[in-house]
Amino acid sequence: MPRLLEIEGLKVHFQTDDGTVRAVDGVSIGVDRGETVSVVGESGCGKTVTAMTVLKLIAMPPGRIAEGRILWQGRDIVPMDPEQMRAIRSKEIGFVFQEPMTSLNPVYTVGQQIAETVRQHEGVSRKAALDRAAEMLGLVQIPNPSRRVHDYPHQFSGGMRQRVMIAMALSCNPKLLIADEPTTALDVTIQAQILDLLNEMKERLGMAVLLITHAMGVVAETAQRVVVMYAGVVVEEAPVEALFERPLHPYTQGLIRSIPRLDLAATEHRRLEAIPGTVPSLLNPPTGCRFAARCRHAIPECTAGEPALREIQPGHTARCIRAEEFL
Repeated sequence: MPRLLEIEGLKVHFQTDDGTVRAVDGVSIGVDRGETVSVVGESGCGKTVTAMTVLKLIAMPPGRIAEGRILWQGRDIVPMDPEQMRAIRSKEIGFVFQEPMTSLNPVYTVGQQIAETVRQHEGVSRKAALDRAAEMLGLVQIPNPSRRVHDYPHQFSGGMRQRVMIAMALSCNPKLLIADEPTTALDVTIQAQILDLLNEMKERLGMAVLLITHAMGVVAETAQRVVVMYAGVVVEEAPVEALFERPLHPYTQGLIRSIPRLDLAATEHRRLEAIPGTVPSLLNPPTGCRFAARCRHAIPECTAGEPALREIQPGHTARCIRAEEFL
């Protein structure tokens, strides 16, 4: 069977006054049925643009899909018209946006907003859709859902609003849930609850999850496979255990070294490591390896030409000419 979602050589460009921003520059990502794939990287690496392009939610113009295919259950989404995309959004692919306060409409109750999605795709009555909204709120563990369904977004805390977004995304039982940094701006206790909720919903509904995040700790808790993005390209992909045990790209190594180690905090007093520098401008990406200017292992050959994404071990690929040295 084909993969549930297959992104092949995707390039997304944005036209600006300063020139063309190559936000996504040849990304390939696959998601199998029932799998959780996590896409990680710093802010500005192209993670969110990749995720939003799957449902064609980027503004066109100034954005455009310059190249590549997005295969959903074998069908290419790229040439689809708005009517065809509306049949896929929410019904087949759910999306949890990064900031729930700006994604929820403040002048409608949360029940009305969930019910609207249900009515559009399921064709049920207004009352049945509202009952489904209350059922979904209960499913995501919001207390007294039959009453809270009539409340407005400002009456919910940040963690509760994120649960409402998850309830809305899951209201039509999608086969794939794309979660764009669902724990951003939440305290660690609420973050853990949201991640547990996503895992529970995944098991209950049998769906796949594409999780966008910059928190490596979140990846270790939830994903089966990890895709690391940097400056618009994929630099490493591996099963989660292999990635944390032996990362083969210096950027991934830097991300892992930046994770606080509670097991060493009591015995070793050392500063948390940080990756020097910043993500390069995607108006004019550097020649050669895009991470070379920040890499402690860089050699002159790194800037001679852009390295290919190669399979170093079975199922483990890296975009680094020195990857074998890290085995």
